Amino acid sequence: MDRSTTATRLLASSAAHSYDPEVEIDWDAPLLPDHWFVPETRSSLYGTPLWHALSPAQRRTLTRHEAASIASLGVWFETILMQLLLREYYTQSPTDPHAQYALTEVADECRHSVMFGRMIEKLDCPVYRVGGFDNQLGKFIAATATGPRMYAAILIAEELLDALQREASADETVQPLVRMVSRIHVIEEARHVRYARAELARQVRAAGRRRLACDRLIIARAAYLTGRRLIAPEVYASVGIDPQAGARAARENPSHQATLRWAGRKVVDYLRELGLIGGPGLILWRRSGLL
Repeated sequence: MDRSTTATRLLASSAAHSYDPEVEIDWDAPLLPDHWFVPETRSSLYGTPLWHALSPAQRRTLTRHEAASIASLGVWFETILMQLLLREYYTQSPTDPHAQYALTEVADECRHSVMFGRMIEKLDCPVYRVGGFDNQLGKFIAATATGPRMYAAILIAEELLDALQREASADETVQPLVRMVSRIHVIEEARHVRYARAELARQVRAAGRRRLACDRLIIARAAYLTGRRLIAPEVYASVGIDPQAGARAARENPSHQATLRWAGRKVVDYLRELGLIGGPGLILWRRSGLL
């Protein structure tokens, strides 16, 4: 299917299935005291000695901050994606369905970023930002990335969030606010994933071997960042755990390792199918926890 046909179909889907979080979500509703903010078994410390040492209230507090961390990383990636899409749009005809869908996706991501920001505020949590090196790397990618590295890096974050939010949206033990935010994001992000997958496959076919070798390394760095920063180390301070000790316990936790592999399974399989995992970047993939 050519890109114009794909874009036309996605434009029609966007017109029929787009949501305004300001209208769809009851932002004034109180949070429920006995509900989780991510499914209990998906908490990064679930089942560890540190987890067992926490009170039930502290465990819920930890999941509250983990949800804020996931949303914070989502906003960061979406901000980069919007810049990438606008740069591409600048060179295209405004009459092209592919260009029109790029703008439609930017509009979706604007609403998503506002929605995530409002959720973080409602949770009364800080915005968990990436470190200085990754912040500079993000600025570089936003200003320069094209081709496979552009779509693959964003696809990794989109598909991980999609898996986690798809499960959370159906879990009645999770806060209604988080479930509704997740549901809206899952429905609209499904279009973005289809668009990115189709475009990534076309970009790989057009790229040369030297270009793909460089892109594999940048894609691996994006995977490492996503796996390591999905749950920011700083979240553990919310329940009195040293951030580095908490992060180390999460990395060594078989439950959290399984969660990362489960959430990344689809995108890892797709990138392998396209030949985008391998070479020197393989060590970064292994350290990401997604393999």
